[in-house]
Amino acid sequence: QVQLVESGGGLVQAGGSLRLSCAASGLTFGDYAMGWFRTVPGEQRELVACISSTSSTTYLKGRFTISRDNAENTVYLQVSNLKPEDTAIYYCAADRSYGNLVRGIGPYDYWGQGTQVTVSS
Repeated sequence: QVQLVESGGGLVQAGGSLRLSCAASGLTFGDYAMGWFRTVPGEQRELVACISSTSSTTYLKGRFTISRDNAENTVYLQVSNLKPEDTAIYYCAADRSYGNLVRGIGPYDYWGQGTQVTVSS
């Protein structure tokens, strides 16, 4: 059974930073590109970062940094200088196609359950 488990969310003050983690199990992690998305009620899901299976290619939006450790089956999202508008549920996704992730072409192979990030002003 494939699982993607996000962690690292929470309440943070504006200007602060967070590192989110997504631990994968039940799949050959190195075969998958990974992406981070966020959702806010009433708005469309937004891709904020994705990384190819070998880390050779990344897409980043704004203040986000993505990295992965294939030995630990984990992908990370670093967010700096957080703003209240970054408040959202952050999800990781796995897909065999980096192209599908970066172009927003779903459905993706696997999703995590999400982690809430709340930024106070």
